[in-house]
Amino acid sequence: MRSVTVRRYGRGARWLHALVYTGVLTELVTGAWFVLIGYEAGFVVGLTDVHEYAGFALTAVVLGGIVVGIRGARTFLAESVRFRRSDLRWFRHWPAGLRTGRFAYHDGHFDPGQRLANLVMVVLLAILLASGVGAMYLPGPFGIAVFQAHRFAAYAITPVLLGHIVIAAGILPGYRGVWRSMHLGGRLPEEVAERIWPGWLAGYRAAGTDRSGGYAIGAGSAEPGTGRAPTPGLRTWRGLWRARSGSARKS
Repeated sequence: MRSVTVRRYGRGARWLHALVYTGVLTELVTGAWFVLIGYEAGFVVGLTDVHEYAGFALTAVVLGGIVVGIRGARTFLAESVRFRRSDLRWFRHWPAGLRTGRFAYHDGHFDPGQRLANLVMVVLLAILLASGVGAMYLPGPFGIAVFQAHRFAAYAITPVLLGHIVIAAGILPGYRGVWRSMHLGGRLPEEVAERIWPGWLAGYRAAGTDRSGGYAIGAGSAEPGTGRAPTPGLRTWRGLWRARSGSARKS
């Protein structure tokens, strides 16, 4: 019997993610090489050009992704900045959950740790891209100051990205299987989604099932030509959460 799967991300989000992490990894590898052999030596082996062109390409991808997917960008930001007092409970249980997979309940599209990491990565990536361009074109002491900011942001974002890779790759026992949400069609086993994103899965289930053995995305009327309902907006998630909380109080 085939296990039920749920679609976490659509094709556009997966392609954008792949392009962004390809550019970021290129920047990190070439940037680390500058630290090891020195910036001047980078000119000799051509790494400086690779670093700069990759930076311009990454900037174009990020800006293009925001323009083309403005609704998704707004939802990403709104979901990343929302925090509740109950999120502190999730953080208290998180270290044990890395090993056991038993995390505290949360109702967000992202878990509280993801939200915090999203904000840190977005801010530092913006500083990296802006300061990288500024260091190339600003004259004298302004360019030097911006370059120092570029280096600081690079050092600060590296451990955050490494942690994100370890978690997203499913290396830790508690996060086994999550890598499928961004690869191979964006589907992952339902039990993995229930372990990591229980509130999101509750909204997903409320939308009904689709033809491919999983649940349809969202709630409400189907998208034209797809047979699937659109992704629930923030109001839908809040409504589901209020209904859930009301039922809990009555019981």
